[in-house]
Amino acid sequence: MNLTQSIKRPTLHEELVERLRDLVVEDALKPGEKVPEKDLCASFGVSRTPLREALKVLASEGLVELQANRGARVTEVTRQELENTFPLIAVLEQLAGEQACTHMDDDAIARIAQRHDDMIAAYKARDRQAYFQANQDIHNALIEGAQNDVLEAHHRMLAVRVRRARFMVNLSDERWSQAIAEHEQMMEKLHARDAEGLGALMKQHMLNKFTAHMKAFGADDAA
Repeated sequence: MNLTQSIKRPTLHEELVERLRDLVVEDALKPGEKVPEKDLCASFGVSRTPLREALKVLASEGLVELQANRGARVTEVTRQELENTFPLIAVLEQLAGEQACTHMDDDAIARIAQRHDDMIAAYKARDRQAYFQANQDIHNALIEGAQNDVLEAHHRMLAVRVRRARFMVNLSDERWSQAIAEHEQMMEKLHARDAEGLGALMKQHMLNKFTAHMKAFGADDAA
């Protein structure tokens, strides 16, 4: 991740929030670590004021904790947070899948199919970064395809927390293979415009991911 490129003023707030969010989500800023405001200001070419405004957004998302007179600290990823978040996002993904089958046109489905092919290629090449990016693009496209602004807003808020966990654990080969099989089934349901079937698969896909994360965190007894 490039921390040295200055941010253009017209999109200062949005870009700054996005960059800071990526640093936390992708584990460049570790859980429990104090946010190095001075270093980040120098890297981004901004003053303390816009940086702190951006940190307020991250605090509202639960990614950092603002401490009086002590700056901001990255929040921990806890088992309780994952237990609270995954079931909710699984239900949202189910609803998104159902609505996407109804609202998406053929061109939009074709674009998802292309990213699916990209994801399969990345899996075969064992390129985890490319795989995760294609995977994320697919899920985002399905959420957008639902054409439900309320659903999309709530999903975006929860997805940030789920994404953090991905960088905290290693994806096992067994789970990776299982995830690919689940995505193949999801594409079949999407092409068939089987709303109920796609919704059910997307929900189960997220719950299976939750189980894998719990095992990676050493919580095999979690549901």
